[in-house]
Amino acid sequence: MNFALIGAAGYIAPRHMQAIQATGHALVAAYDINDSVGIIDSISPDCAFFTEFESFLEHAWRLRRQGECALDYVAVCSPNHLHSAHVVAGLQLGCDVICEKPLVPLPEQLDELRSVEEETGHRVYSIMQLRHHPAIHELCTRVLTEGRDTKYDVELTYITSRGPWYMASWKGDPRKSFGVEADIGVHFFDILALIFGGLERLVVHYRDAHKVAGYLEYATARVRWFLSIDAADLPASLRGHRPSYRAIVCDDEVFEFSTGFEALHTISYREVLAGRGFGIEAVRHSLETVHAIRRATPEAPGDDEGHPRLLALVRDGRVSW
Repeated sequence: MNFALIGAAGYIAPRHMQAIQATGHALVAAYDINDSVGIIDSISPDCAFFTEFESFLEHAWRLRRQGECALDYVAVCSPNHLHSAHVVAGLQLGCDVICEKPLVPLPEQLDELRSVEEETGHRVYSIMQLRHHPAIHELCTRVLTEGRDTKYDVELTYITSRGPWYMASWKGDPRKSFGVEADIGVHFFDILALIFGGLERLVVHYRDAHKVAGYLEYATARVRWFLSIDAADLPASLRGHRPSYRAIVCDDEVFEFSTGFEALHTISYREVLAGRGFGIEAVRHSLETVHAIRRATPEAPGDDEGHPRLLALVRDGRVSW
């Protein structure tokens, strides 16, 4: 099948290119306002490339008129605030769409995409690759098989170092990225609801451009969570040695997933192509959670609700309520 890629110069685009190649399909067209896309030569040397969206669309429509050359899928890796427009363009081109997370920044946009799906007869799928991670499968299996009556005590920590480029890029602009909670957190709110059921309570304890933390209570779990892109927040033993620390502690049992991300986009593509992708309703709860976090006014944590890492930062004077 023929694929096009919107946002080809982005941070995550190479994983989409590799997934297209690994699943045996062809990247035939790509677009980005930036032209640092030399990696395309190692994936698909004959791929048409455009730095103007209008030229990309003209080419895509021309391919459609040629029948056998028409695009089958459009992959969207553009900045978060452009996802909805680019997904709609892909659907209207007569393609199914695979979109990076977050699918859209606002929950009400999901209903708009549903309408376009119905109009075009095509579907959009969101990349939620963490659902395919072995550590998450292990945790999910444990919770489902235990079936206990009391709530789990859960601690979610996700620290992924980002250099100065992050804040200088669109990711550092909350009008485009919609904040750390949307850009790196949406995966984890998705997983928490998937494993622990409906969300019952939400509190934000701290938020700035580099980190956000709070408390979530689900049907079967009480969750203290901490998300950060600041390398100084890494455990002391990892600083200078590893850029990320990702872990869920469930009743004192650690499920770490700092590694194992390399092939997850390829697995995600295989699932979409096999008819098992994550559509609009599958991601609605996580987008609603992100939206609620963004709208919440931070408040100091109640008893046993503050994440230990955040409490340590307060004690050290690095942050304050």
